[in-house]
Amino acid sequence: MLAELASKVGLGPNTLAKRGWDGGQTCIDNEMLVAGFDNVPFDEIQIGQSASMSRELTMDDIELFATVSGNTNPVHLDQKYAEKTHHQKIIAHGMWSGALISGVLGSKLPGSGTVYLGQDLNFQHTVGLGDVVTASVTVLEKHPESHMVVLDCICVNQSGKTILTGIAKVIAPTLKVHRDTLDLPEVQLIHHDQHDALLHKCDALEPTPTAVVFPCNESSLRGAVEAAEAGLIDPVLVGPSARIKEVATIYGIDISRYRLVDVEFAPDAAQTAAILARDGHVEALMKGSLHTDELMGAVVRKENGLRTPLRISHVFVMNVPTYQRTLLITDAAINIAPSLEDKAHIVQNAINLAKVLGVETPNVAILSAVENINLKIPSTLEAAVLCKMAERGQIKGGVLDGPLAFDNAISAEAATTKGISSPVAGVADILLVPDLDSGNMLAKQLSFLANADAAGIVLGAKVPIILTSRADNLRSRLASCAVAALLANANRETRQARAA
Repeated sequence: MLAELASKVGLGPNTLAKRGWDGGQTCIDNEMLVAGFDNVPFDEIQIGQSASMSRELTMDDIELFATVSGNTNPVHLDQKYAEKTHHQKIIAHGMWSGALISGVLGSKLPGSGTVYLGQDLNFQHTVGLGDVVTASVTVLEKHPESHMVVLDCICVNQSGKTILTGIAKVIAPTLKVHRDTLDLPEVQLIHHDQHDALLHKCDALEPTPTAVVFPCNESSLRGAVEAAEAGLIDPVLVGPSARIKEVATIYGIDISRYRLVDVEFAPDAAQTAAILARDGHVEALMKGSLHTDELMGAVVRKENGLRTPLRISHVFVMNVPTYQRTLLITDAAINIAPSLEDKAHIVQNAINLAKVLGVETPNVAILSAVENINLKIPSTLEAAVLCKMAERGQIKGGVLDGPLAFDNAISAEAATTKGISSPVAGVADILLVPDLDSGNMLAKQLSFLANADAAGIVLGAKVPIILTSRADNLRSRLASCAVAALLANANRETRQARAA
């Protein structure tokens, strides 16, 4: 019977079998059944019977369709490109409307158990963002011998303009089926707009002269060269020249355009780089394959002249896809158990950085395990003192609130549920963590569980210090260099203003 049916509909028996058709019974499986209501089996289908569904086009729809289909035509995805076409705007993929036809057939008429045999489509008008497209199908023919149904298909927009027309051929189910609504998986789109915007801020800047300290493995050397090729830094490679050239040769990295300063050992390379920064030959430092404490040891050495009145601290600049703002987490890499005085410096460093990144008045959430002051939890007491210091002008330029638990800091709804009135809840730009352990774990959880990108920068010295990890992707490395470039430019402008 399967072979006979295959001959009638013009498909091979194996194809029909793969589609779940057994010649007389409806295949009921998770892939075919997308209902939540009754299907319409062949015997109930009437000539002229119709069904429809409507959907508004969003950018998420376009991006999801591009991801699934692999169609990355920029007219669908790039606003600037699309504006230069005759459409003058982003438009949907043509088959997005066609997919709505499939949705009607598979979920409404005939519904659960329908097997697609063929479809022709004629595209007549484009679909733009915000357009509401209604897809409709109408039964034209029924073929009892094969249970094949022919349907007229049309999509129209909210103005009644025809988007597409066509004819569909399907095998209708023979059994009546009622299905509860299926729980479809939630889909989250991961964007990197915040770090992209960060890179764009550097478009008008000259590359920042940067001493790359001991770049003696692939990741550190390649990271420096990639940042140079992106126009963010002008690297000076400080370390054993022979070894650096060997790494470049092995991994095919072109370093012919960049200056090398030959220094054999890592601590000496750090010392040399610090002196280059002190004397104004470079405006930033970048960690290579040496240990962080070797680099920072040279930075904090008084005779090298890179210290400022502020304490040295580290900030992760994080692009978290589920959070609407760039999030600064501090300190998660330098200060292990900072004192109250240290935290005042750490907060001020982060506020200064946020301003350079374009946040006029940064919101600072001072984190603890709870949101109320508890005499047994030192971080809650320190939060209260830091807030009072900000009120008295000892910490400048930001809005501080704390103690706040993490949920209250990033969710206004969570704060409201707990009866917390806070100007920072849900709009925090900076998270001040209690200590290095908690900060490091938080930043890495966001990176590995929430798909966040993190740029790492050390503040409080006369020049910014770029800290990258071997686990960092290209976006994170470039973002770290972009932050350093913006800071170096701000330092340069400050010096020029003072000189004037």
